[in-house]
Amino acid sequence: MPVNRRTMLLGGLALGAGFGLTATGTTPAGATPARDDVVVGEFVKIYDPSVGESAPWYLNDHTFVRDWRGTWHVFGITHAEPADPEHEIVFAHATAPDLHGPWTKQPFALTVDPGYGETHLWAPHVIRVGGTYHMFYCGGGKDNTRSAINVATSRDLFHWTRYPGGTLFTDGYDARDPYVIRIGGRWVLFYTGNTEPSGGHHVVLYRTSHDLRHWGERRTAYVSPETGTWGGPTESPFVVRHGRYWYLFTGPRGGYLGTDVYRSTDPLHYENADLVGHFASHAAEVIQDDGDWYVSHAGWGQGGLYLAPLRWLR
Repeated sequence: MPVNRRTMLLGGLALGAGFGLTATGTTPAGATPARDDVVVGEFVKIYDPSVGESAPWYLNDHTFVRDWRGTWHVFGITHAEPADPEHEIVFAHATAPDLHGPWTKQPFALTVDPGYGETHLWAPHVIRVGGTYHMFYCGGGKDNTRSAINVATSRDLFHWTRYPGGTLFTDGYDARDPYVIRIGGRWVLFYTGNTEPSGGHHVVLYRTSHDLRHWGERRTAYVSPETGTWGGPTESPFVVRHGRYWYLFTGPRGGYLGTDVYRSTDPLHYENADLVGHFASHAAEVIQDDGDWYVSHAGWGQGGLYLAPLRWLR
C-alpha cells in the first residue's frame, strides 16, 4: 500500500508516547536482508527542541556539521506538535561542544521567504567547502510536481544568505531531502522523488555538478517497489562509503520508524536485492566522530533528537 502523508502522520503520533528504540532486528514484510552489514545500538536522546517553548516541539529531518573550532551544529525541520508539515517554516539550530551534548538551543537558522518562492522549509543538509558552508534544502512551491531545491550559504553557521540566482532546480513529486557528497571529482546531490514528477514509484534521484550551483539532468539511483505520492520509503537518502562498498540509508519502510540499508560497489546505483540492513529509526543521518560511527533519529511525536552507535560488519 502506498505510504501517504496521512498514514505517516498517524504512525508518528501513535509512537510518540513511551518512545524507546533498541537494536536492529525487525525487517519490513517481504524485505528480509540477504545479509547484515550494520548493527545499531540503543538510541539515546541528546536534544529536545521543546526547550524554552510553551508547548512540545518536534525535530524532523536534520543535518549535523562540525565547525572549524570543533563545535557541533545541528539544523532541522521544526514545529510545534502535532505534525504540521505544510506549515514548517523555520529551521531549528542547536550547538554542542560534543556530539552527545550538552546541546544549546540557538535562534532559528532560516525562516521561509515567500518572495523567494518558498512555501515551507524542509530537510536541510549542510556541507563545508573551504571557508563556506552550504545549506541545501527543499523550499516547496505551489506545484508539488515542481518542488524547489534551494541553497543558502554562511561563513559562521549562524547567518545565512540565499543564493541570489534563485532555485537550483525543481522536481517532483515533492522533491526533497537533499544530500550532497563529493564522488569522483564532482558533486552529487541525492534526493527523493518519483519516477515521474507527477507520481509513480518512489525513487532516490541524483544530479551532478562541478560548482554546487548548476546541476545536470535527473538520474535514478534506486527504485522502490512502492508507488504513490507524498511520503514514501525513499525519503532521507544518505550515502556513505565504508571499506570498498557504498551504503544507501533510506526510509521509512515498515512503519514510521524504519530505515533500510542498501550496499553497492557503485555509489550511483542500488537494487532491492542489495538490502543489507534495517533498523528502527526515522530520518536517519550517519555521523562519524573521531573514528566512531553513529546514526540519528527524529520525527513527529518522537520527543527530540536521538543518537545510537553504528557498527559495520563488512
